[in-house]
Amino acid sequence: MTSREYDGKPNNTSYFTEENWAKLKEIMYPASYPAGSHLFWEGDPADKLYFIDKGRVKVTKATDEGKRLIIYMYQEGDLFGQVDPFHESVHSFGAEFLEDSVVGVIQQKDLEVLLWQHGDLAVEFMKWMGLMHRLTQTKFRDLMLFGKPGALCSLLIRLGNTYGVEREDGLVIGKRLKNNELADMIGTTRETVNRMLGELRKEKVITYDDNCIVITDPEYLRDICHCEDCPKHICRI
Repeated sequence: MTSREYDGKPNNTSYFTEENWAKLKEIMYPASYPAGSHLFWEGDPADKLYFIDKGRVKVTKATDEGKRLIIYMYQEGDLFGQVDPFHESVHSFGAEFLEDSVVGVIQQKDLEVLLWQHGDLAVEFMKWMGLMHRLTQTKFRDLMLFGKPGALCSLLIRLGNTYGVEREDGLVIGKRLKNNELADMIGTTRETVNRMLGELRKEKVITYDDNCIVITDPEYLRDICHCEDCPKHICRI
């Protein structure tokens, strides 16, 4: 068996071999969703996995103040969802499509049969679940341990790993995001993000090119957020 090739674009399915990934694709059925629609809400039954063939999805968590904190942003090539083999569970987060999207849906009952039939696939699936838990741990580490400056610096590193394009003057984050979107990703206000970005620009850590952020001093960002040098498929949006 050969592992699925990693093309440099961060995704979370590299643990599956080509052969076993083909088995998972066989039990998927396609579903299309327009931008702005919801895949699931907090509290909905969690009994499916989703693979993004096309589009992007943001996964959010409601706060006590009524705001929505962006936990993940999944893109083409990502597998995500919540299944619980021991008891019926519900989603802890909500998921909304950022653009017109096509996803492959895996029912939990079909997945359980496939894992029972193929032990090697079951091992790979456990590794994938471990990766997803580690992603969650690193996200909450960013939000809780090093304040809002640390959270923002880590976010910029993640954005660079996910959407970055290397140039002579730095790493260009190709995806344009508004400051209120950045604020929703680290649980703060747009005004706070404006101020912190201004300070980073003053320190010549970042610049702007056609409204895109250019990271010119990544080591500064790593120092502020106490970067642990995680691989790109973990250190991503």
